[in-house]
Amino acid sequence: MRATIMHRAGDVRVEHVPDARIIETTDALIRISAACICGSDLWPYRELQAEEHGRRMGHEAIGVVESVGADVRAVKPGDVVVMPFAYSDGTCSFCQDGLNTSCVHGGFFGVGGPADGAQAEALRVPQADGTLCVLPAPGDKALLPSLLTLSDVMGTGHHAARAARVSKGKKVAVIGDGAVGLCGVIAARRLGAEQIIILGHHPDRIALAREFGATDVVQERGQDAVERVRELTGGSGAHSILECVGTEEAMLSTIGMARPGGAMEGRIQPGRVFDRTVSLDDVPNGYRAMDERKSIKVMVTP
Repeated sequence: MRATIMHRAGDVRVEHVPDARIIETTDALIRISAACICGSDLWPYRELQAEEHGRRMGHEAIGVVESVGADVRAVKPGDVVVMPFAYSDGTCSFCQDGLNTSCVHGGFFGVGGPADGAQAEALRVPQADGTLCVLPAPGDKALLPSLLTLSDVMGTGHHAARAARVSKGKKVAVIGDGAVGLCGVIAARRLGAEQIIILGHHPDRIALAREFGATDVVQERGQDAVERVRELTGGSGAHSILECVGTEEAMLSTIGMARPGGAMEGRIQPGRVFDRTVSLDDVPNGYRAMDERKSIKVMVTP
């Protein structure tokens, strides 16, 4: 089968690899229907040191279950499933507390560990019962991009909004106009925020943020951005800040924008963050497009 392999920074190839197969009795094998390139994939794309065998990439996917291990009960062949970026058993004490990314039997896809990457034709999913979520078979292909965002960016944006205690009537600042930030705007609107300030400077992304519910735009950075957000919020700062970039500058800005007592951290179409679709063979070009900021998020259809 074919899969995406990153050998070093800037060197992404689609190569033939051994077919994915069931190894453990708790595994499932899925045929990938759609995967995507994440903004976090750009960190190794820019910085990865050469690895002898390369790194299998991708941690977001929707697929169809082809086979399952003897101990799998929650999914069956033929199910359409979405997988998150981490696998987990769903039963350990951390999972029971809702901290599945800290599962004692878990791990992450596409980071060079035991689990391979989802930018491929097929994938072995460890701990299938705790990891995979069965979806209604999508009869409308137009829903596929939005369903795919549930594997990472929509869930991440929503988690940020909940962690920052966004609620009806509150003022919210979203730092970052990438896919997670845009999904954070969607989440803040769903939770009833009165004012949603998006911090970014890409015109196409800002336009989409406004369609998703952003009421104000701040294009400044650093201390200038902090002062502008405070001005827009009557001098007090925002009740909730969603930091969706991950750089030191963004985190420091987050603190400055929060008002005293503030928190950090219907029908929606988050699939609109995908502004480019590529075949598996064209994945290297997808990485380049995202790295050069020519695309917000790339969907991969094997």
